[in-house]
Amino acid sequence: MTAILDYAPVLESIEADGRAIAGTPASWDVSSLIMDVQARGLRVEAEMERRSGGAGPTDSGMLWIEGYPVTAPTGNATAATSPYLLKAEDDGYGIYRDDVRVASARAEQRPRFYDLKTADGIPYEKIALLHLDSLASTVVQTCAYWGNADQCTFCGIGLSLESGRTIVKKTPAMLAEVAVAARDLDGAVDATLTTGSSRGVDRGARYVGRCGQAVKEASGLPVEVQFEPPLDLDVINEVGDMGIDSVGIHVETFDPLVLARVAPAKAASGIESYFAAWERAVKVFGEGQVSTYVILGMGEDPEVTIAGARRAIDIGVYPFVVPLKPVAGSLMEDWPSPSREYVEPIYRRIQAYMTLRGMNAGTAKAGCARCQACSGLKSLEPLPPRTVPLQIGPRPTS
Repeated sequence: MTAILDYAPVLESIEADGRAIAGTPASWDVSSLIMDVQARGLRVEAEMERRSGGAGPTDSGMLWIEGYPVTAPTGNATAATSPYLLKAEDDGYGIYRDDVRVASARAEQRPRFYDLKTADGIPYEKIALLHLDSLASTVVQTCAYWGNADQCTFCGIGLSLESGRTIVKKTPAMLAEVAVAARDLDGAVDATLTTGSSRGVDRGARYVGRCGQAVKEASGLPVEVQFEPPLDLDVINEVGDMGIDSVGIHVETFDPLVLARVAPAKAASGIESYFAAWERAVKVFGEGQVSTYVILGMGEDPEVTIAGARRAIDIGVYPFVVPLKPVAGSLMEDWPSPSREYVEPIYRRIQAYMTLRGMNAGTAKAGCARCQACSGLKSLEPLPPRTVPLQIGPRPTS
């Protein structure tokens, strides 16, 4: 394990680049606030767009805090006791803690395309959702692991279907139609498509790839598709040939003991199978266009997590680090979200290493690594250097 001292200067520069916020604690920056809001939730006194129930950023509000995209719990027990309160103001919103305004915010309202339906009467809202400025959909709302011993304990893929909020399978034509409307009516800038895993050789990658291809051809939006490592890695090349921009192949945790507990089917494949799939995917899509979710707060060893993230970064994979947000109805619904005090040092060490390696969220063309709302990583990236216009010749005199 390489010690934090290896990249301490980068870490120090990130922590001291001037993103201070008002309020208490006075030493916090915007990143610390975002991490704390994601952990402790947000009470809401203003209208805003929220997800409720099922998979994705569930029971969460979607907003920008000081210009950074954020999803934060707003509809669960954690949020009900949060010290943070979102208030409407004359010009936007403010986040308050103990009656002290600590940050500005901008909240999203209900997307206009949600009110449309397909020709056969399916509401667009059941086909895809807008996560801030990213269109997102689970193209097949079933999974081979759901409801049996292989079920991922953090997952809620079957809950959205049971609640009637979505349909079991979206066709490429449906998704293309909705993507055009989301682009034109609500300013969607990319599309993120995922799928439940199948037992087939491709694990569902070919179908989600075809859906992504249809979306891109119809709307022109950059597209990320997400799938498990296929048993035949040549499938990844097939997805690349469909014109897909980015892929997410999500290991969830680098700690093998935790993976065996929370995602037994993924553990059976082995973490090395993910590295093999990532290496192939980087060759096809390029460095920074391949990402993996890394969930914090499931009992993982932080040092193992950081080592795994660094290894992924070294081969060109973006480790999209997020805090656990327990899904109501999932097998982990009673787990607490990790505290800011736990996640912040892990975030900072991983982001510092990414900075050294020249990786940032701006590289990704589409997907979760592009959106960043469920993580705190983007707020830790070094700000562009401040510049002062160069004066030539003598200073003017009055």
